[in-house]
Amino acid sequence: MGPEILGFAAAGVCAYAADLGLFIWLRGPAGLDPLTAKALSFVAGCSVAYAGNALGTYRRRAARVSRLRQYVVFFAVNIAGALVQLLCIAVSHYGLGLTSQRADTVSGAGIGMALATALRFWGTRTLVFRVSRETAGTAKGAAAGGEASWTG
Repeated sequence: MGPEILGFAAAGVCAYAADLGLFIWLRGPAGLDPLTAKALSFVAGCSVAYAGNALGTYRRRAARVSRLRQYVVFFAVNIAGALVQLLCIAVSHYGLGLTSQRADTVSGAGIGMALATALRFWGTRTLVFRVSRETAGTAKGAAAGGEASWTG
């Protein structure tokens, strides 16, 4: 599981860099409004993360479905992660009344990011790049680099 976590983290760091870099460029020189810039940079970041995981971290897991379907599920998992971060900010800011910029940063970029990353890791390995029960643990599954899901 160590190499899997490292690969997932490396793909995530590259995705974060792509998201942030594109957002800054779209807001600055390209002159787009913040929501459009963030939406486009989010899609780019998801694409970089998917490519990193599909071609790197989970490259030995045979695709049971089309790459397009995998990407759609991966994108949905990342949307869920983004919603977790927004929910953390909403609970902290509006529910608990912690309205400072520091509290918003801690709840969104700290607690929210940690929970969202855990959700994304779980979703990526169990929903996107899952191993079938038939091939898990068999010679065919082992040759394809498959391993049984840690969720059972």
